[in-house]
Amino acid sequence: MITLTEENYIKAIYHLGKYGANNVSTNAIAKEMETKASSVTDMVKKLSEKRYVDYKKYQGVTLTKKGKEVAANIVRKHRLWEVFLVEKLNFSWDEVHEVAEQLEHIKSKKLISQLDAFLEHPTHDPHGDPIPDETGKIKKIDKILLSQAETGDHCICVGVKDSSSEFLKYLDKNNIALGTELNVLHKEPFDNSVTIKVNTKEFIISNMIANNLFVKIS
Repeated sequence: MITLTEENYIKAIYHLGKYGANNVSTNAIAKEMETKASSVTDMVKKLSEKRYVDYKKYQGVTLTKKGKEVAANIVRKHRLWEVFLVEKLNFSWDEVHEVAEQLEHIKSKKLISQLDAFLEHPTHDPHGDPIPDETGKIKKIDKILLSQAETGDHCICVGVKDSSSEFLKYLDKNNIALGTELNVLHKEPFDNSVTIKVNTKEFIISNMIANNLFVKIS
């Protein structure tokens, strides 16, 4: 039986390794989990014994096929619950993460299958992140960070890199949401800030904001 803590570690390794494809250092896991490196080493050894991860000292951690399946299932549940909270219970997109963190550990496969059907099989969560299907596969879309767009580009907001409440509230304040169309009017070479136009409003956003907003060039 896998524990809640073990699930959280597996999910962290999955995200840090970009969907389980790359090695992840124990220091990176410790930072993500806000714990000591020694505690991470102990947990990784346990996960290795259960065949959820491959761990070699000084070489990092990778998820096994079994570990990837567990991680994708947790992420799937998390993102489906976020869709449900926003679409059916009228939560705002900056409120759902912590609640979904609790709901993602529900074990019932039937519940999640029926939740998926009830929501009409969404492919992305409220933040634009792809939802793994029942086999763990993820449908990726072509996207770049707004900071990578060029002057004159017409873009559509398709996701966020930072899903913190503070960042999402900033976007709400500036009427930027998934599906919002914006034009890149100017990129400032000095500080890499970007002048954009949303509807009829023109304003400057910092490089930090542009580095956390995913767009699709249209």
